[in-house]
Amino acid sequence: MTHTIQTSAPLRIVPVSDKADLAEFIRLPTAIFKDDPQWIPPLFLERKIHLSPKHNPYFQHAKSQSWLAWRGDVAVGRISAQLDQMHLAQHHDATGFFGMLDAEDNQETFAALMTTAEQWLAEQGMRRVRGPFNLSINEETGLLIDGFADPPVFMMSHALPYYREHIEQCGYHKAADTLAYLINPNFVKPPVMQRLLKMASERVTVRTLDRSRFDEEIMLLRDIFNDAWSENWGFVPFTEAEFKALGQNLKFLLHDEYIQIAEVDGEAAAFIIGMPNINEAIRDLKGKLFPFGWLKLIWRLKIKGPASGRVPLMGVRKKFQKTRLGPGLAFLIIEDVRNELHKRGAHRLELSWILEDNAGMRNIIESIGGTAYKRYRVYERDL
Repeated sequence: MTHTIQTSAPLRIVPVSDKADLAEFIRLPTAIFKDDPQWIPPLFLERKIHLSPKHNPYFQHAKSQSWLAWRGDVAVGRISAQLDQMHLAQHHDATGFFGMLDAEDNQETFAALMTTAEQWLAEQGMRRVRGPFNLSINEETGLLIDGFADPPVFMMSHALPYYREHIEQCGYHKAADTLAYLINPNFVKPPVMQRLLKMASERVTVRTLDRSRFDEEIMLLRDIFNDAWSENWGFVPFTEAEFKALGQNLKFLLHDEYIQIAEVDGEAAAFIIGMPNINEAIRDLKGKLFPFGWLKLIWRLKIKGPASGRVPLMGVRKKFQKTRLGPGLAFLIIEDVRNELHKRGAHRLELSWILEDNAGMRNIIESIGGTAYKRYRVYERDL
């Protein structure tokens, strides 16, 4: 599938500088994807908050610039560039990022957008560019390159097949691939899982989130995540402010049982967060919560329950990862959250994203019937 919204007017790239530009920037994908039956328009309000330095704590350690591509009075593309001080402090690699990339099927448009982002990053002293990230590695990561037949789940990106060709023609190559796995929450436990569950249960207690201590619990999850993921490719730790903001969203959206914490001899050792697929609940809202969209959303999430869900966050503390107990911890928390999602009507569960070279986690997921059904690529090039 291709999409072309070209006019005969010459191309111009314009910085996003006011509210009208931002509104156009947020709306543009709807024009690009209008013929794609899998496209789900995100909520306009959510995207506005996401891109706001005032409301998104990501901007406490990062700065960004966005641009629109125009032909006459028709917007035909968009892109952002990000400079993340947390990444630079962690990796010391003079790498900046691009993201929020959507455009018509035209190499000139892609090249102009990419070149504009690269120039801005070079002016900030960067020597490499990597992406797409919308906006950070802890949010929507990578370009969809396989799995176009299924709609994206919440907080996962979407693309059209021609994006890949145009990006690669701009001189970009693979930095890393990530996978999204699909499982049936009602899977039959394989013998190896049953053995590990039995072994782990002798030392491990699994509990749900304690809402009466909500702020402390959220900081505990952050501590586990930052430890568990600290040696993964591209890792950037969540700040307290970022995880607190995430927690406030989860507080509204999730039942307590969707967050499971495993304790080994009383020590919090692993956690998992499962969530209903919000994209399924907002698919027909056309990005609008008002006047009645918010009522539909609450009813669909809290009462009816979507038929699909996602595990966006999961972690096992580093000291347990290469022990016999490590897989058992993962199985235990997966077991409990999948039961909760299944009880509430979910019959499709996405686990994402998983690094292609994370053999341990991939083996665990595949042992319970998980199938890698989408692939996302992070690209990079030297400046």
